[in-house]
Amino acid sequence: MKERTIGPDDAGQRLDRYLAKALPLLPAPLAQKYIRLKRVKLNGKGARRDTRLQTGDVLQLYINDEFFDTPSRDNAFLSVFRPQLDIVYEDENLLLINKRPGVVVHPDQHERVHTLITHIQAYLYQKKEWSPYWAHAFAPALCNRIDRNTGGLVIAAKNAETLRVMNQKIRDRELTKLYLCVVRGNMNPPEGQLKGFILKNEDKAQVKVYDRPVPGAKTALTLYKTLAVGNGLSLLECDLITGRTHQIRAQLAAAGHPLLGDGKYGRERDKKQYGRAYQALCSYKLRFQFTTDAGCLNHLNGREWTVREVDFVQEYFPNFQL
Repeated sequence: MKERTIGPDDAGQRLDRYLAKALPLLPAPLAQKYIRLKRVKLNGKGARRDTRLQTGDVLQLYINDEFFDTPSRDNAFLSVFRPQLDIVYEDENLLLINKRPGVVVHPDQHERVHTLITHIQAYLYQKKEWSPYWAHAFAPALCNRIDRNTGGLVIAAKNAETLRVMNQKIRDRELTKLYLCVVRGNMNPPEGQLKGFILKNEDKAQVKVYDRPVPGAKTALTLYKTLAVGNGLSLLECDLITGRTHQIRAQLAAAGHPLLGDGKYGRERDKKQYGRAYQALCSYKLRFQFTTDAGCLNHLNGREWTVREVDFVQEYFPNFQL
């Protein structure tokens, strides 16, 4: 058993995300299993994976020694010699990355090298802005994440203050993240909201939408607006009021309008007809709307970034201008 005491730089993080940073060699699915089995204890007791850590908390880790190895030049983020990143914006505190579909954001049991965060860490390592060899170094981290097969804007923090501020701003909805998607049919009404309750099935990595409260389900609210229609398809802009797993995909499918190419919630015949390998979904616009002090990020207030080239928009709605 090993113990870790939480310092100010790690306070406020979820337990599972702290483990991903502190033990980069520990696969995420195994970390989740250890938390469920209470092989990870917080102040002597079992804890949920989404528990927020506080300064002074003590973690007891009943985890095999090999997962505590220090980073080496053979580890993932240093083996990516040519980081492939579409950097939309960068300053001394953060990066805005346009993630391409098919890239997983964090290492998992299937991919440990070519992930978004390892490419970011390799990029900053090669710029000499960060190194795992620096004592007590903060590891660059993602402030938001999107599914492997969803493209679009992701925020990466270069320091602990940025991560804390950005996570708080996201929780307080002082950032607007808008998504584009293509669905079958026409929405009725063309503009409105989808409200329901989402229950996650951890074993299947899938969610189910209910129209009434059920035990364990969380409220889900999505605003949508039809931007264009044609050939039996609709281009939608979606605003997530809540941020649940697979929220847009599951709610639109439950409404009878699954995303084109969505193998999990969509229709197999649609995939064959249109030949899409992944869902037509992109986090295409990010707007900073701070209503409270943002510290080192105040200079971003009022700014907006947009992904101007989205493959499925060009394919199905070539005359639509973003």
